[in-house]
Amino acid sequence: MAEIIAVVSGKGGVGKTTSTANIGTALATMGKKVLLIDCDVGLRNLDVSLGMQSRVVYDFFDVIEGKCDFKKAVIVDDNFAGLNLLSAPQTRELSEIKKEDFCNMLDKLKPYYDYIFLDCPAGTGNIFELTISVCESALVIATPEINSIRDADSVVSKLEKHNILKIFLIINRIRVDMIKKGDMIDIDNIIDIVSVPLIGAVPDEDDVISSNNKGVPIVRKNKSRAGQAYFNIAKRITGIKVPILQDERRGFFKRLSSFFNTI
Repeated sequence: MAEIIAVVSGKGGVGKTTSTANIGTALATMGKKVLLIDCDVGLRNLDVSLGMQSRVVYDFFDVIEGKCDFKKAVIVDDNFAGLNLLSAPQTRELSEIKKEDFCNMLDKLKPYYDYIFLDCPAGTGNIFELTISVCESALVIATPEINSIRDADSVVSKLEKHNILKIFLIINRIRVDMIKKGDMIDIDNIIDIVSVPLIGAVPDEDDVISSNNKGVPIVRKNKSRAGQAYFNIAKRITGIKVPILQDERRGFFKRLSSFFNTI
């Protein structure tokens, strides 16, 4: 029976969809059965990050309305049979989606997967309220920028008010050189502000952009530090304890080890 995990952010452009694609791909390579659901109605992008945009025929609204069985709507990755995508509708209105129908769809999907990730649109609007009402845990994506951290803290507060007990933070696009110069918020300060366990720290790499454009998740590149960081997040989700970062720069993350016991 799948665990449903919402991937959320307070601010757009922080790498939420990229994180969803890479964590899902990493879990699939580990032998897990994963379903990624794009919940960004009208503005879907998860199919592009996975290189599946040309294969989208049906979306989750078609499943809800009974226009097709979910097995027709779900796209299976060509490389990893355990990686699956259910796309968002492009031409429907969010107001047309009823919470009960969305919940019923997920109940039917849960027996077929180990993990179901809901890639939510940025912010805390109606679709945010809908998705967190059905999830058991959440990954909050943020970058080391003051606006992103402030918004992430606000999202965490809303998740806590909805009694989501498992909330984890992923800090994306880390530039250690900028942290050294004081031009980027220190990791310790971010953790103090957001006050939830850190499950991943992803370094900034140019290859992430090119990978997104090509529809090939960065975790498929063996020498990528960002890819390894996403792999480590996937491992922690399954309960495997691995360091946040494994290189000489980990001195900047002196407090991270204290969070392992909470993950």
